[in-house]
Amino acid sequence: MLRYSKKGLLLAAAVPLLLTTVTQPAASAATSTTPCAAVAVPAPPGAKIESVQADSQAGAQPSYCLITVTLTHTGADHVKVAVALPDTGWNGRLQALGGSAYAAGNFDALPQAVKDGYAAVTTDAGVSLNGLDTSWALKDGQVDQTLLTNFATRSVHEEAVLGKAVTQRYYQRPISYSYWTGCSTGGRQGYSEAQNYPKDFDGILANAPAVDWTQFAVATLWPQVVMNQSHDFPSPCVLSAFRTAAVQACDARDGVTNGIVDRPDECSYDPRTLVGTKLACDGREVTVTAADAEVVRKIWAGPTDERGRRLWAGLPKGADFTWLAGTQPGPDGTLTAPGFPVAVKWVQSFLEKQADFDTSKLTYAQFAALFRQSVREYDGVIGTSDPDLSAFRRAGGKLITFVGANDQLIPPGGTLSYRTQVERTMGGAHRVNDFYRLFLAPGVEHCFGGGGPEPTNALGALVDWVEHGKAPATLAAASADGKTRDLCAYPRVSRYTGGDPATASSYRCR
Repeated sequence: MLRYSKKGLLLAAAVPLLLTTVTQPAASAATSTTPCAAVAVPAPPGAKIESVQADSQAGAQPSYCLITVTLTHTGADHVKVAVALPDTGWNGRLQALGGSAYAAGNFDALPQAVKDGYAAVTTDAGVSLNGLDTSWALKDGQVDQTLLTNFATRSVHEEAVLGKAVTQRYYQRPISYSYWTGCSTGGRQGYSEAQNYPKDFDGILANAPAVDWTQFAVATLWPQVVMNQSHDFPSPCVLSAFRTAAVQACDARDGVTNGIVDRPDECSYDPRTLVGTKLACDGREVTVTAADAEVVRKIWAGPTDERGRRLWAGLPKGADFTWLAGTQPGPDGTLTAPGFPVAVKWVQSFLEKQADFDTSKLTYAQFAALFRQSVREYDGVIGTSDPDLSAFRRAGGKLITFVGANDQLIPPGGTLSYRTQVERTMGGAHRVNDFYRLFLAPGVEHCFGGGGPEPTNALGALVDWVEHGKAPATLAAASADGKTRDLCAYPRVSRYTGGDPATASSYRCR
């Protein structure tokens, strides 16, 4: 999951409290009868245990034992898997935590999972914990395949294997249920588990997932390519005006005017209607140009190849332009488009294999070629695009995903497209909903924020489904200002039916 500040892009994989809190009581809270000490665990196949270290977190609230297992596959990679074990009140469950951007896990989220009664596990995959650091990717000018494999799939599986083994040996009893929680890269990792290791987790909560990574990681560079090839760089003020105009044009389509476009993909607002409008930007008057409108049209429409064929979903109408399409002054004061850092790093490190490659020089033809190269070289490694989840279904697994309709980093069209492919592969929406439910969150940005209703207890809903067979038709959700609205299981959508638009009872799934 990605977090942001005014100074730039800050990475943190902490799953919000609204995703991790489980309201129902644990089946049987347990207490460790042994002091915090290392336990002997077998190495996962293909790996070797280098060390096992135990550190008592007696000062934490609640206190827990942190056991860190370091393993290697080649002798050159060193992967840390950290397991946090509550001193009291363990609910018998394991919660595995996912990462963000190019970070595989989140160690800072362990205490919250412990507070919720879980034994918790995460991993660094042997790569940097800084989600925008891909210095690990290249070794002697070539991609480090060991570390890429760790980051893509292997380390999450080993996180599950070691998390279970450490927990069982520490408490001297097996876990009752295992759960995955993650957003963004953590969401992709959850889908990877369902596709590649379907027996690892009983339940997977994988939100705003970066599925089809090899396409997403190039497609989100499209706004930079458009602006550089058009030689037109709309200012943040101008881009904000287009966003506001789109919301005003399409807000009422869902029956209530609340500053939210429920289905941006159905918004037909034409940016050319803003051409000629005069704006007050930073103390001076600016006129919106036809070139500005064409740039915005292409960004909303999404990337295409040389023949105009659509490659990927565009930025949702109503979403913030800053992260994918933001502009900023260059050294001489003229505006530039730096590009989405995750996409820039992917092209530099994994496609061009040059850490200083200048993505601002890419032509449309070069962009399309890189898109195809990314899929060709890496889809089998990190694509996370296999729509056949039959093994996960047979294993009894349950998968919940929510996606913000205003996701400004991973356009929700990618997840909707993947879900459609799963339905085609596995017999339609009804059969897929037996084990995999997708919820679209109107007005919500990437993982959280944006003013729309966010799920208040998605993990609790997943636990109820796994342990009690209660499949969620809706997810209870609320916005930061207290408005409530249930999210509907796809393909159903929430529609206003009358009454107080700030109350969930005023909406129905249709």
